[in-house]
Amino acid sequence: MRQIGYVVRDIEAAMAQWASIGVGPWFYRKEATATEYRYYGKPSALPVLSFGFANSGDIQIELIAQLNDAPSLYLDTLRQHGEGAQHIAYWTMGHYDEYARTLLNKGYIEGHSGRMGANRGRYAYFMHPQLPCAMIEISESAGGKAELFEEIRAASVEWDGKNPIRRIGPPSAVSTES
Repeated sequence: MRQIGYVVRDIEAAMAQWASIGVGPWFYRKEATATEYRYYGKPSALPVLSFGFANSGDIQIELIAQLNDAPSLYLDTLRQHGEGAQHIAYWTMGHYDEYARTLLNKGYIEGHSGRMGANRGRYAYFMHPQLPCAMIEISESAGGKAELFEEIRAASVEWDGKNPIRRIGPPSAVSTES
């Protein structure tokens, strides 16, 4: 397990709250849209999302706020359970299809899946009907994702509380704010 993902309504307030207890710095993407997306196996409208990433030790905390009403497990979670932990994620460089097949063979269903850029790795969220609160994400760490996530982990190691939110955009577009 490499990540715990939380769905939130106000991502900036959530990042500030986590930073106040020492988790950070936050790498914040204000707006992102998948380039490929399926909801329960069918092509669907694309969710527009805000993401925040920070590490606590070797575990990455991901905050997700959806900015539109496209069908997604993020909105489903907010409607059914409110804000909070939504999934745990496993990262892989070369075993995405194998891990997805294993979950499907164990009775999990794919809730939504896609890709966040033409060269970025795939992702998919899986749920099991008998254990609906245990959502699992498989995330392929290709296309610079692994390097970004290592940068986020390294930044947390000796973070002094300064510059708690660092905006990220397209690759190589990092800025900081106090």
